[in-house]
Amino acid sequence: MATAGDTAPRHVSVTAPASPRGTIALPASKSLSARALILDALTQSPGALHNLAVCDDTHAMLQALLSNQPHIAVGGAGTAMRFLTAYFSAQAGRRVTLDGDQRMRCRPIAPLVDALRQLGAHITYADREGFPPLHIEGCTLRGTHIVMPGDVSSQFISALLMIAPTIGGITLKITGDIVSRPYIDMTLAMMAQRGVNARWTGNAIVVPEGQYTAIDYTVEADWSAASYWLAWQALLPQAQLTLAGLQRDSLQGDQRMLALLENMGMSAHWTNGGLTVVAERCAQCCCSTFADLSGTPDLAPTLTVMLCLMGRPFRITGLRTLHLKESDRIDALCAELRKLGYLVKIEGNDALDWHFESCEPERMPRISTHGDHRLAMAFSLAAVRFPGIVIEDAAVVEKSYPNYWKHLQQAGFDISFVL
Repeated sequence: MATAGDTAPRHVSVTAPASPRGTIALPASKSLSARALILDALTQSPGALHNLAVCDDTHAMLQALLSNQPHIAVGGAGTAMRFLTAYFSAQAGRRVTLDGDQRMRCRPIAPLVDALRQLGAHITYADREGFPPLHIEGCTLRGTHIVMPGDVSSQFISALLMIAPTIGGITLKITGDIVSRPYIDMTLAMMAQRGVNARWTGNAIVVPEGQYTAIDYTVEADWSAASYWLAWQALLPQAQLTLAGLQRDSLQGDQRMLALLENMGMSAHWTNGGLTVVAERCAQCCCSTFADLSGTPDLAPTLTVMLCLMGRPFRITGLRTLHLKESDRIDALCAELRKLGYLVKIEGNDALDWHFESCEPERMPRISTHGDHRLAMAFSLAAVRFPGIVIEDAAVVEKSYPNYWKHLQQAGFDISFVL
């Protein structure tokens, strides 16, 4: 068995202590970092960006923006693929082929391409219609009224909104249910910080023509990363953890994880050192939980695994976009939870339901991460019931939280990398 400092082994074994403790230096938000990079690139005289997220997604975005090559590969960075599609479409005279890994080539991008074509973009599919890779010939786009369904990725909408002021402004009508709206509001708030004040009018967003004003911007800590530590605190009430770098008035929708746990009995305390939480009453309650996560679907893996381990029946809705993430997160969640003895049902296309249905758990579970960073971190929580549980392909956490395993070790977890 290798030590945590080795790099050759691919999998990690996790054993949880009874009372993890320490101050966790959370990573910077990759959602805020990605938007800051695009907005900075669209500003005539950029400001200074501080504390950008150090992760695969941000690296892919930054490398693409700095590149002058005709072929740009973003790997599995979905945010980069969507934001850069809009960005390069608006760069007159720039020709690029934008590509990703095999999973990215299975993630649809047609709604964004169709909307950009309404603005005059020259985009063709290099292989399969509706999917990356894309050939993009940058040109002068023209602002107009466009329509987009709201039940697709909010990143399509954010990509359009960010380039809108520089092409004459747009009115974007969103039809049907709007998923992940907090991420759209995050984009609008960051645009407003740079001098462009778009507004909601019913289900439409009106973005005026204008130029972004340069600002110096510091990226706050990531509430998505914090969600795993909040779940650890709920599962291990004797833990003494402080989460550093979070903002109480954050733009990040995943701050909702704290509110969900407060509703279960967790109490939160803000100090100069960060956020600390107490969870004794949270662990004692076995009431059913209902949550609509249509605004914050990335919380679903953490919340689902945590509630199963706590023995709290639940119904979680608003998950339709999870089928098209780094994995099909709904199917993957249910498959891996079965290894732990939990039979979680998929209801329709967007809900998960569990009311104590069980099967025989594997004696020594090995969790497949399906190439998905959020599954890797969510299923590490199972160490509270399965000491030594193996999380396969542990390096996938580098997409958003490269130091996750290291931080667990620093908090008192037994972390061993295995072949």
